[in-house]
Amino acid sequence: MPQTSRPGTAPAVSEAETEDLVHGICFKTGPPRYVGAELEWLIHDRASPGAPVPDERLHAAHAAASALPLHSRFTVEPGGQLELSSPAATSLTGCLDALQADLSAVRATLDDLGLYLVGRGQDSRRPPHRMLHAPRYEAMERYFDRCGPAGRQMMCASASVQVCVDAGYEEPGPLGHGRRWLLAHLLGAVLVSAFANSPADSGPYRGWRSSRQGIWADLDPRRNLAPPLYEEPRAAWTRHALDTEVMCVQSPDGAPWDAPQGLTFRDWVRHGGPRPPTREDLTYHLTTLFPPVRPRGHLELRMIDAQPGDDGWLVPVAVTTALFDDPEAAETAYRAVKALSDRAGPHPAPRNPLWREAARSGPADPELRAAAATCFRAALDALPRMGAGGAVVDAVGEFAERYVARGRCPADDQAAAGPPAAGPASAVRPHRRTGRNR
Repeated sequence: MPQTSRPGTAPAVSEAETEDLVHGICFKTGPPRYVGAELEWLIHDRASPGAPVPDERLHAAHAAASALPLHSRFTVEPGGQLELSSPAATSLTGCLDALQADLSAVRATLDDLGLYLVGRGQDSRRPPHRMLHAPRYEAMERYFDRCGPAGRQMMCASASVQVCVDAGYEEPGPLGHGRRWLLAHLLGAVLVSAFANSPADSGPYRGWRSSRQGIWADLDPRRNLAPPLYEEPRAAWTRHALDTEVMCVQSPDGAPWDAPQGLTFRDWVRHGGPRPPTREDLTYHLTTLFPPVRPRGHLELRMIDAQPGDDGWLVPVAVTTALFDDPEAAETAYRAVKALSDRAGPHPAPRNPLWREAARSGPADPELRAAAATCFRAALDALPRMGAGGAVVDAVGEFAERYVARGRCPADDQAAAGPPAAGPASAVRPHRRTGRNR
């Protein structure tokens, strides 16, 4: 993250200032206008797809891809996963087309190196290996190691499709920010279930459809959780953010970015140690919170596994956007998922019974399957109204027929296929172009 000053040299902030800052930036309300997506990918060797790619080849691939004139922001995750983050687009079609163009360019570049992109929620080919050595990732690894092995798995071997939608109107209603906040946390379990694509055949998540979601749920006692869902969203998120442990304190001159164990940001503000925190420290702290729905002015939905095939990613982006931004679809989806709230209970996502069952069973769970069917029908009705092209509607329809209607998810294909075969394979018909950190 860019620094506006050397760590610790800017003016310190008070507790009231930090509350006002978080409260003011987490939900930027207004008419829903923008959509964005962040796509993470594993990189495989075309000649030996079941073997890990050596670091030197990954570095070469990253360098080649980063030199391309892309619309999206190109970044690399700690284990070498590649990420493309689209610019905010004023339409779903604009978002999909920009990402599709960038993906085509990246794929062609990797192909020249004998490599290709793989959409899978979790890489099971080797123990997690961190190839990036920035202070942020070294501090993150030390922090998560105190909690168990899930942190390294998340950092180095997971991949997702993240969908970004506007927070919505200030006022109540289907497109109001309070309704969209609630919808995101209930619909999130349905999205985990329908798009589960990281089956595990061993370890603590053996038999789960989305081992990636199990790993994210087990990262940390607090920083990966949603705040209390039925409280006012701004107040709940502000309290949650300030009462979460500080992962690291940025330090100049190459010193380790460590923090005293158990120090929350509120403690840091009140007591001033190891040095007084600044606005930049607060901004940085917010980037180290990993709930399933992260409010960053807009809503960042982080729960969807990376999808198979060249264009599998466009289905969750299209479906999620339709269910949030089309008023009729949003109302239908809300009614469908509100019926699941009793199963979630009082515990926060992703550690409540509803989310755990979504990750474990996927759409084999009858209630999740029924909710997914309703939501996909609503999305299919909404997409033409939103100007989506025929290829997008067809891809969503084909996914609904192949998976949702049959109580299946992409993880079932992986489990049936066994180890990776040579070269990539598409899960949906190739998309014809029709027209937003760890």
